[in-house]
Amino acid sequence: MANVVVVGAQWGDEGKGKIVDWLSERADVIARFQGGHNAGHTLVVDGTVYKLHALPSGVVRGGKLSVIGNGVVLDPWHLVKEIAGIREQGVTITPETLMIAENTPLILPFHGELDRAREGQNSVAKIGTTGRGIGPCYEDKVGRRVIRVADLADNATLELRVDRALVHHNALRAGLGLEPVDRDDLLSQLREIAPQILPFAAPVWKVLNEKRKAGKRILFEGAQGALLDIDFGTYPFVTSSNVIAGQAATGTGMGPGAINYVLGIVKAYTTRVGEGPFPTELLDEDGQRLGERGHEFGTTTGRKRRCGWFDACLVRQTCATSGVDGISLTKLDVLDGFETLKICVGYELDGERMDYLPTAADQQARCTPIYEEMPGWSESTEGARSWADLPAEAIKYVRRVEELIECPVALLSTSPEREDTILVRDPFAD
Repeated sequence: MANVVVVGAQWGDEGKGKIVDWLSERADVIARFQGGHNAGHTLVVDGTVYKLHALPSGVVRGGKLSVIGNGVVLDPWHLVKEIAGIREQGVTITPETLMIAENTPLILPFHGELDRAREGQNSVAKIGTTGRGIGPCYEDKVGRRVIRVADLADNATLELRVDRALVHHNALRAGLGLEPVDRDDLLSQLREIAPQILPFAAPVWKVLNEKRKAGKRILFEGAQGALLDIDFGTYPFVTSSNVIAGQAATGTGMGPGAINYVLGIVKAYTTRVGEGPFPTELLDEDGQRLGERGHEFGTTTGRKRRCGWFDACLVRQTCATSGVDGISLTKLDVLDGFETLKICVGYELDGERMDYLPTAADQQARCTPIYEEMPGWSESTEGARSWADLPAEAIKYVRRVEELIECPVALLSTSPEREDTILVRDPFAD
């Protein structure tokens, strides 16, 4: 049976939550493989709205196993609060329906404090982080001083891990004018939260490989978008993890052979939250209109998203770096009523044409978009569930997007409702 990876192919906020929910009905296991609770997925199921941050989107569907993989960084206090909130909405979450990889790194209170202190004192160039400790936790993981889920089970190990981390963090805090971390208080907090986390701990790599051998369908769920990837995104205005599809393997303990299909989620225009380059950004009435019609405010932070025309060059890049087999084009209905639409088909850099966004930040800043114009449509596409429901000009727009990004459309989303989806090709059928 096919296993599918879902990745955002822009700067995040592409509508992954709805698509993952739509696909999760066909899957047996849904696994988060990177990021933290800085990401946010909004699901609308039978009129009920679920807002998820750390939990995989599959938790709202009965009979599915949801997994938090080792590629995720996990705030245990946030997770406990999120589980409680989802349970209040009538969702059953138990160790039989949710598993956390034993080697998942934990976000501790001092990670968030460090994140916010750095961002507040950075007078050179703010990154625009959510201040939730994601980056500092990944730093500790690479620095081999992070506390992991399994460490909560043994007090002696936990104390050693905490001591190692505090040698590093208290030195950093002194330089930032922060008080040292209260070691005893931190250990007390960890011992208190441990019984609420450890029942969900499991050797996820083993469980997933057994599920695969048994022919179960696995849906790998990414957070954010490929343009925020630590290696292939618009560095340094990126997240602290790999977001591209290859991370699904290392972030869950499965080999790359476990991935059969990569679905890239692509918005019919472009948005970005926070700082960083954005070649097609619109600071005019068109940009305002896109933001208002698309309700472009972040699920996690509530921050207003920057809006711009569709950038085919960037999406073509992310389709290449993630090995995307097909895309899900979302929010087509937001473009309803525009007399003219623009698509970025290249950049001009110092008098020369480029067909990709260069890596160097100074070159990115000097790139200006080259647009191709297309006629818009006046009819509504909202709620369309077949090609016959779409205006001819909307179909032409979708086909042109396919040509420019060199990747076919597998799904087309026309509203937040899960059934308002046009299926062109079922990713699980491959």
